[in-house]
Amino acid sequence: MAEFRYAHANATDWREAASSCLAQLGQGPASLGFLYATDLLADHLADILALFKSKTGVRHWVGTLGLGVCASGREYLEEPAIAVMLGDFEPDTFRVFSGVTAAADVDNVALKCGEAAPNFAIVHADPHNPNVAELVSRLAGKVESGFLVGGLTSSRRRNLQIADGVVEGGLSGVSFSDGVTVATRLTQGCSPIGPKHVVTACQHNVIISLDGRAALEVFKEDIGEALARDLNRIGGHIFAGLPITGSDTGDYLVRNLVGIDPANQLIAIGELLQQGSSVMFCRRDTKTAHEDMTRMLESIRKGLYSQPRGGIYYSCLGRGASLFGPNSEELKMVRESLGDFPLVGFFCNGEISHNRLYGYTGVLTLFV
Repeated sequence: MAEFRYAHANATDWREAASSCLAQLGQGPASLGFLYATDLLADHLADILALFKSKTGVRHWVGTLGLGVCASGREYLEEPAIAVMLGDFEPDTFRVFSGVTAAADVDNVALKCGEAAPNFAIVHADPHNPNVAELVSRLAGKVESGFLVGGLTSSRRRNLQIADGVVEGGLSGVSFSDGVTVATRLTQGCSPIGPKHVVTACQHNVIISLDGRAALEVFKEDIGEALARDLNRIGGHIFAGLPITGSDTGDYLVRNLVGIDPANQLIAIGELLQQGSSVMFCRRDTKTAHEDMTRMLESIRKGLYSQPRGGIYYSCLGRGASLFGPNSEELKMVRESLGDFPLVGFFCNGEISHNRLYGYTGVLTLFV
């Protein structure tokens, strides 16, 4: 049974932030560390990792950079900050990996945990890798549960990750055997505002018709008369939802609306489409985000027999303060629902859950 300790701190000088975290961590056994730093500390990430390795004696580390990092009940955005968690896992129940930059790498990457097959993995990915969606899907097929969780690095500097050392360019992370028990859920932050429609004509990412009618005509009906009169108001509030075939939970991928052509009644979204596929339209605002977050937390709480021992939270950059409020409200919701346990994470450029990439989501994973 892994025991967890965590710490978080902000400071202009990285040494001060790291020293504060080390003091909070105290002493105790640990075999794996999770380390997240804001991108303002990107130039010092190797030094930060080296210090934590030296002072804790922990050899194995995973993590990445974010425009923001988070911990239990606390978010750090647009400031130099570090969030770190240590877990004491049994030998041969986990394996750190890196170097997955192309499809062939997935076939060769070592995920086996001692003699045990990999069952689950936590993954950090480079958003600039053009194959990232394919790599996530392929890697999920290499673990017994078919389930990954993680996030895409968010940085205005280099997209650095941690996998025992500092790496970049592809996917890295840690696989776990079934000797490590986890629970995970995803919150979309959106609510559908209309029925599913069939894409009856499209070209690339442009929807020409839905259910045999002009795409924009159907869209305006779904969003309502007030918004339909002023389409400039829909930015950041209305999105396209792509239902996932075979999902028994009604899961869907949220994609941006990237263009509207009123003259030709066309809609363009941030995803390639195929004729015969389904699409629906969704609303995203503070109310729907809170409601879906509450639903997710209640769902994961009902499956727990005791308080989580540790956790990881990956949230979209479009969530956090801009959606929940400036006082760490999103992370406070987690703490208020599940208790104050060791939890760290970061604000992502895209989220990973199961075998695919998401946007505008929060992915919570608990070690139970």
